[in-house]
Amino acid sequence: MTQALLIRGGTVVNTDREFQADVLCADGRIIAVGETAATLAPAGAQTLDATGQYVMPGGIDPHTHMQLPFMGTVTMDDFYTGTAAALAGGTTSIIDFVIPDPQQELMDAWRTWRGWAEKSASDYMFHVAITWWGDSVSRDMGTLVQQEGVNSFKHFMAYKNAIMCDDETLVNSFRRCLELGAMPTVHAENGEMVYLLQQELARKGLTGPEGHPLSRPPVVEGEAANRAIAIADVFGIPIYVVHVSCIEAADAIARARARGQRVYGEVLAGHLLLDDSVYRHPDFATAAAHVMSPPFRPTGHQEHLWRALQSGTLHTTATDHCTFCAAQKAAGRDLFAKIPNGCGGVEERMAVLWHEGVNSGRLTPSEFVTVTSANAARLFNVYPQKGCVAAGADADLVLWDPAATKTISVKTQFSKGDFNIFEGRQVRGLPSHTISRGAVVWANGDLRAVAGAGRYVKRPAFGTQFTAAGKRLEALKPQPVARPA
Repeated sequence: MTQALLIRGGTVVNTDREFQADVLCADGRIIAVGETAATLAPAGAQTLDATGQYVMPGGIDPHTHMQLPFMGTVTMDDFYTGTAAALAGGTTSIIDFVIPDPQQELMDAWRTWRGWAEKSASDYMFHVAITWWGDSVSRDMGTLVQQEGVNSFKHFMAYKNAIMCDDETLVNSFRRCLELGAMPTVHAENGEMVYLLQQELARKGLTGPEGHPLSRPPVVEGEAANRAIAIADVFGIPIYVVHVSCIEAADAIARARARGQRVYGEVLAGHLLLDDSVYRHPDFATAAAHVMSPPFRPTGHQEHLWRALQSGTLHTTATDHCTFCAAQKAAGRDLFAKIPNGCGGVEERMAVLWHEGVNSGRLTPSEFVTVTSANAARLFNVYPQKGCVAAGADADLVLWDPAATKTISVKTQFSKGDFNIFEGRQVRGLPSHTISRGAVVWANGDLRAVAGAGRYVKRPAFGTQFTAAGKRLEALKPQPVARPA
């Protein structure tokens, strides 16, 4: 049991409104919000003065890769260091990924990742990747949904000869997701085209990091997004497109939504702020540090992504936090295709989005909450347990000081990565305190993360999107034509 915590004098921000209120937390939950909170506080309760600050739901990062084995190495951040860094930045929950090897039983991979995650400092959840298809995969998907609280499955349309899903696997998995009430998610890049372009660029001598974005141009992301959306449309199932990085993919989602299809999009903080000039940096280590997929895009795509986020075409913000150090990235010194893909950001996401979004007028504080926590909680069916400041919700909160400033630097970050893609950016608006299940884990620069304090959160299947989808499928159910014999 944690000590009761009373937060006084702040402005509570939820997805629908802002209002002045005290907040009382006890036993890991929010007990009261409003005038009664102070009167219900027990003797000896810890008190935080939030005057001049916002009290918001802790961030949910729906796309991280902690302790990821990839391309022969393992990321620098494990589940403790990665979630501790998240807490320092105001993020109190992550959704990571179980990624089975081709032909590996899903439940075997599941047990491995769950074991790694037991050291998490924050609450965590998992998407499970479908990397091949067979009867055991279909069976294990059912076990994961019905017994383990998994309600989303990831499909990599890239990484040929490794974890890439072909169309047959996509079709079978999407159909199974529909039966189970689980959200299919996709990494949308045409893996066949990427593989071909990688080979062609190498033959032309374009082997450095500058070749990376050329091998994965926006059109290959747009094609894959359109294909995945079309498959989902055939089955009438909702679909979630991860790390949308370009105009082509965002427009594919916008067109589908305009038709009434339930398609949801995620955008990374990095894709909103950085462009592809980073790959032409004269220092190999700097250029290689930015290698991730999809890559950062030419100038112009960033503003389009902001507008898609503002308009509701894109729904969530994430980081794809995946930290490889310079020595690991150096594996691709002779060929960009061998550079382990990944960048950090779980610690910086909230601050850079507030600075570039709220301070610029692109987002209101309530819209900030919507895209940093509430929508992720809704889409993956843990709302209002997460993503909401309300009685009964988990006491995952961030006290946000809109006047606080800092300059982002790898020298002061808590992530174990040795590079920061936001290096040197000055931001205004930072968490003064982060509360995880009622415990203060970040207080004005003092990180109090505890290994193993985070809990695995089960997510029920058949969220509201599936209820509506089922009704729509029934309404449109084809009927045979009765003809005389």
